[in-house]
Amino acid sequence: MPSVALNDRAVVRICGPEAGRLLQDVLTPDLDKLAMNEAVGGALLTPQGKIMFDFVIARDGSDGFLIDLDRAIRDDFIKRMMLYRLRAKVEIAAASDIAVSAAWDEASPAQAHRDRRFRSGADVYRVYGPNASDPQDMLAYDALRISAGVAESGRDYALSDIFPHDVLMDLNGGVSFRKGCFVGQEVVSRMQHRGTARRRLVQVAADEPLPAAGTAVSADGKQLGVLGTVVERSGLAIVRTDRVAAALEREDEISVDGLAVKLMLPEWTGLGFLSATEEA
Repeated sequence: MPSVALNDRAVVRICGPEAGRLLQDVLTPDLDKLAMNEAVGGALLTPQGKIMFDFVIARDGSDGFLIDLDRAIRDDFIKRMMLYRLRAKVEIAAASDIAVSAAWDEASPAQAHRDRRFRSGADVYRVYGPNASDPQDMLAYDALRISAGVAESGRDYALSDIFPHDVLMDLNGGVSFRKGCFVGQEVVSRMQHRGTARRRLVQVAADEPLPAAGTAVSADGKQLGVLGTVVERSGLAIVRTDRVAAALEREDEISVDGLAVKLMLPEWTGLGFLSATEEA
């Protein structure tokens, strides 16, 4: 089974008799439906509905949760959650004794949580323990994320600049529209019901190696979006879908730094490139 140590990730443990209620009221996913052996993506949003922190969350015993996120934002996340805790019977602390790894293809490893962000048929697991499993090249995991359409902050987008819909959280279990209020809920629910999402995560393919992350995706001299994670000839980007639709209708070449590319919405989403007129 391929296994990659995710050394750029850190874990926060949140536990206590009121931990589930606190997180259910603040974070985007529906944690009441989270099974013991599963992990889901999610976010803590700004009041304006943009992603302040993104993470993967799994249960830890009967009254605890493990939240794994980019190591660079762990301490800021803890500080923010402390503000929401108030007098709730909840403990929030960095779990420095826990390492994170990802494994896929073949049976579930021991003490693993199936990563429900991966909707393309691959069985991918989050593994938490004192030592991450033997790592392979990180590019293997990046290639897996590209093939499944799974974005992560710092690699594919900047925090506080993106709505959950932009990175497919409305479709991969990262946001619940049925559980009730959470921070930023009013904005993302309005986007959901009105169908006003204009940016989406897409897969990028080329006949030659793609340029580095941060390179603009363009057509007819107009920017459609920006490259995120890149592995050889494949990558991810967040683009304006209406602008892509217009470029396809005009049969304009879509390119990155002069290299022609093909943009694809992940097949599992069921989405298509619609113009602003069609979406309305």
